[in-house]
Amino acid sequence: MRKTPKKEYRLRSAKNWIKTYSGKNKVKGYSKKYAVDKLCAVRELRMIGVEISEEYETQLRQSFESLIQHRLSLRKKREDKLNALNESDSDENFALIVGYTSGGFPYGVTHEEMEEIMTDKGIMTNKVIPQSKD
Repeated sequence: MRKTPKKEYRLRSAKNWIKTYSGKNKVKGYSKKYAVDKLCAVRELRMIGVEISEEYETQLRQSFESLIQHRLSLRKKREDKLNALNESDSDENFALIVGYTSGGFPYGVTHEEMEEIMTDKGIMTNKVIPQSKD
């Protein structure tokens, strides 16, 4: 990850950079060169006198908002999935109830089997292991 230069440096340097820039999209070029987001690039390019349309800025803002909403929805889906896994059925016989027979009896992984699985995988359990007294 590249470190973003300080604003004062960017603005001084950009005055010379903009004269030699040959690309089509000055905002995108500035954003990449100085490691800033495109909205920051718009503000700073305007500070040095570059004309950028309000429509383009509005489009960028809407794009950022939709990206934020998309990321929030992905985070919520991931959290819901984790919560669903943590809310599995258990009782005094089973650590994890996988399902029920046609007669209504549960089946799944017993507490003893779960402890064995956790021990084999190296996962710490909350169970206190008695210490032998020498």
